[in-house]
Amino acid sequence: MEVILIISCVLVVTGLGLWLHDRLSRRREGGDSVGLTDGATGSGAESAAGAEPEEEECCGMHITCERDSLLTSVSPEIVYYDDEELDRFRGRGADEYSDEEIEEFRDVLLTLLPDDIAGWGRSVQQRGIILPTPIRQELLMIVAEAREARTSHS
Repeated sequence: MEVILIISCVLVVTGLGLWLHDRLSRRREGGDSVGLTDGATGSGAESAAGAEPEEEECCGMHITCERDSLLTSVSPEIVYYDDEELDRFRGRGADEYSDEEIEEFRDVLLTLLPDDIAGWGRSVQQRGIILPTPIRQELLMIVAEAREARTSHS
């Protein structure tokens, strides 16, 4: 019984030490909250785009690469994909959409050309529109599948 208590105490102390080290190292790197937001909080993905240090090249094999590429503004010019009607959703949170509004986003997403999907995601972000959570997940999945298809053909 004493051995289990000693092991538990050692694990708790080690975990606490690692947590403190992580917190201090993040503060030194320039911010306590390093990482991407999913847009559900309403703060938008725009503020998270500059929080991540940019890597030289994304391998396309990890979901974080997909998120980084969709959050990176390639050019300041906003490109519309015949979806101007979505601008009325600017400033709305990811979980504040009705089923009909989610379907409206899905209709636009599914009618895009495969090469335009990642660009559409960037365009929506630049316009201050936070995608509904299910559409965001679908967008990430489609981009990941397209990258996987491209890398398998290479």
